[in-house]
Amino acid sequence: MAELDGMVAVVSGTAQGIGRAIAQSIRAAGAIVHEVDKDTVDLSDSAAVEEFFAGIGAIDILVNVAGGVCGQTHVPIDEVTDESWNAVIDANLRTTFNCTRAAARVMKKRGYGRIVNISSGAGRSVSLTGIQAYTSAKAAQIGFTRQMAHELGKYGITVNCIAPGFVLSNPTTQKQWESYGEEGQRALLENIPVRKTGSSEDIARGVRFFVAPDASWVSGQILSIDGGHSLF
Repeated sequence: MAELDGMVAVVSGTAQGIGRAIAQSIRAAGAIVHEVDKDTVDLSDSAAVEEFFAGIGAIDILVNVAGGVCGQTHVPIDEVTDESWNAVIDANLRTTFNCTRAAARVMKKRGYGRIVNISSGAGRSVSLTGIQAYTSAKAAQIGFTRQMAHELGKYGITVNCIAPGFVLSNPTTQKQWESYGEEGQRALLENIPVRKTGSSEDIARGVRFFVAPDASWVSGQILSIDGGHSLF
């Protein structure tokens, strides 16, 4: 019997990269996985999220992966518009809030749940891209994780977070990597103790640990999966 047999999971942000790898990993462990992405449900719209979760019913696992920089690049803080700021906050933080709120309603009644939020190394330090809203949203996800672990633990629900380092997981990160050039790439790798970038599967393995039934005494934790870049 696989460790997640019979469990129902929702994974957001599954169109590519980390979200897709997590969904595949959880499914391989026996779970029934409902994948959702911005092309199927607007996760920043609370009514749409409530409707989506109502259609699923029972849920044991939620992994909040949806997010990203929304096609943005760095501009000085005095030139950041309300629209660009809100777009990144909505894509990363509001989606996490909406999905967690909807899932918690069901999990509390059942007395069981596993929630994992995918933040970023930017949330623990600074963003390599310099996008102010992104590092702010990712830091907020970490705070939200801790608060939810504190609030939901008495209902048998654990809430944890993974802060990935530099992962070549999608066209955006690939473009970012290529923009550094050979010298910039070498400098980035020299700041990673294991001297290599990560993969989507590296992050998926961390999620598998957090969502396992046996991980019932692990909650409120922030796990950096970054090749040793964050040594704290």
